Amino acid sequence: MRRFGLIGKSVAHSFSASYFANKFQQEGITDARYDLFPLEEITQLPALLTSHTDLIGLNVTIPYKESVIPLLDALSDEARLIGAVNCIRITNSGTTGYNTDASGFRQSILPFLENQYERALLLGTGGASRAITHVLRERGIEVWYASTSRRGEHILDYNQLDEAAMKHFPLLVNCTPLGTYPRVDEKPPLPYGGLTPQHMLYDLVYNPPETAFLREGRLRGARTMNGLRMLEIQAEESWRIWSQSGDHDVARKR
Repeated sequence: MRRFGLIGKSVAHSFSASYFANKFQQEGITDARYDLFPLEEITQLPALLTSHTDLIGLNVTIPYKESVIPLLDALSDEARLIGAVNCIRITNSGTTGYNTDASGFRQSILPFLENQYERALLLGTGGASRAITHVLRERGIEVWYASTSRRGEHILDYNQLDEAAMKHFPLLVNCTPLGTYPRVDEKPPLPYGGLTPQHMLYDLVYNPPETAFLREGRLRGARTMNGLRMLEIQAEESWRIWSQSGDHDVARKR
């Protein structure tokens, strides 16, 4: 039996478990299972791998997409550039980290980018935002961030944003877990009155289908999209990586 799974701080409401269970059933895959592995600390990963020697693939979710990297033997070229991992392939030669969030975001948002956005504001500065940044910069889009905890170049405190400032950021991407079920009333603290039909709001959260963040945009005529399609694409990309033979496009860390 081939075993796959998801590691994260809290994985009880995971999309991945139900997605892969349905995939295995629909495609007649009878030699695979997908389990949830909540970890209080990412340092528990080596013990998990030792106790489950049948694991050949893992997805990684909040808050370990960056902190997992020192525990891996190798990284794909794209994961190394992004600085975050959400997919791990486990073979006899070791563990290799990949980033399939980038593929998921790239393919899901592409139909909305027929009119080039010059500037984007990413809400949050964690591992997910790194993949989004990578994709947007590929498209020549200038990336800024709103954060309550980090300071640096192109990073704004939410208090620095007013309705007038919002016109400078026609593309808004929520990379935080705010609004995720069951805390569906939460949303990033933005001056939503500054939104217009020229804005697009993209939320990496998919449950509920319309978050409070997206609802604020819809009510003001903005285009909106949740993270479900991104997750579906990244899940299939993870499956492709786990199913391939040999290590491709891998940069050894040591």
